[in-house]
Amino acid sequence: MNYREISKFDIARDWLPRYTGSEITELADYILLTNFNNYVEKFAKMFDVEIKGIGRPMQSATNKNNLSIINFGMGSPNTATIMDLLSARKPESVLLLGKCGGLKKTTEIGHFILPIAAIRGEGTSNDYMPPEIPALPSFKLHKFVSEKILAKNMEYRTGVVYTTNRRLWEFDNNFKEKLRISRAIGIDMETATLFISGYVNEISRGALLLVSDLPMIPQGIKTEESDKKVTTKYVDLHLQIGIEAMTEIGEKGEKIKHFTF
Repeated sequence: MNYREISKFDIARDWLPRYTGSEITELADYILLTNFNNYVEKFAKMFDVEIKGIGRPMQSATNKNNLSIINFGMGSPNTATIMDLLSARKPESVLLLGKCGGLKKTTEIGHFILPIAAIRGEGTSNDYMPPEIPALPSFKLHKFVSEKILAKNMEYRTGVVYTTNRRLWEFDNNFKEKLRISRAIGIDMETATLFISGYVNEISRGALLLVSDLPMIPQGIKTEESDKKVTTKYVDLHLQIGIEAMTEIGEKGEKIKHFTF
């Protein structure tokens, strides 16, 4: 085979197992994405399944209910990579279980955010679509997630999140003013890229974000100690909502349609 005969699908099909340790046929139709290996560990323990990909860039686990979880790492480039690789699997839908910083006084640590859109401040998504194309989730997927949150008598917020590739911006007052002007409710490093790369790859996608810090105020900046407290108090619930929502979608056979602009 010469290089001209190799397609994107061929590369994705070859690289997906190499990155995740799971064969394409082993990954489920419904997929949870996360930045944290402890989510994968909890999932594997919950369903008594093997964690694959240990020692590889991404770890994965799959239960018998047609649901997989993948820790793809952190940041927008990794987000784009996993969505490109999943184009070889063509999952029915993908849900990101991520953490974000709360930017509003009404957004507190432990709140969940279901973003209605994301501001493309990360740059990675510009390699997929022009900057004027909005980064949007698949709203029907968010409907299932919102129902699960409400069933647990929990509050959640909706709004626009700002996605950046930048870390340690908390001491840049000009950037913070930019965030205030944007009216964004939260900030993260993956959501906009997920929405755009999912759109390009024709994968239905959503994001359930857990507010883990309040970076607009000095005492709210995330530290290792504060993140441990968030993990202990909220991560099990975060994971459980994602599992229940995606499992129900699969059991009901709901089609989360992919729409084009």
